[in-house]
Amino acid sequence: MSNPPVMVDCPLCNGSGGEVLARDDRLRVVLADEPQHPAFLRVIWNAHVAETCELVAADRDHLMRVVFEVERGLRDAMRPDKINLASLGNVVPHLHWHVIGRWRDDPTFPASVWSAPAARDPALVAARIARSREALPTLRALLRERLSGLGLDEFR
Repeated sequence: MSNPPVMVDCPLCNGSGGEVLARDDRLRVVLADEPQHPAFLRVIWNAHVAETCELVAADRDHLMRVVFEVERGLRDAMRPDKINLASLGNVVPHLHWHVIGRWRDDPTFPASVWSAPAARDPALVAARIARSREALPTLRALLRERLSGLGLDEFR
């Protein structure tokens, strides 16, 4: 793997951004450590760039193929009611896409995952989180299978 440009104070240059599920020399797919939202993934560009438009066409195409395959894998493995895709970077201006499985009974639905929790029965919320966590091994296996077809070759 090449050594991509890094920024000293960037948490995505200096840390993994979550549990690394797959990677190649351009990007990595991670499972974020979001206790209330277990189906929260990130596709993180390895080099420090802020915007997708900073990439050459082949890199943009690769990034988006991976994002869409992660979305498909999440849908097939976990069957969320909705998937949120976002490339925000307001807090961490390092190119990364959020791929987040959402359910009507998740703690913050229909608001963003960063919103205050909605008024929900705590037992129902705990059950939703537990069901999501139980599906993570299936998600990991499915992403490994599908992402290997896109050239990602380092899996955990």
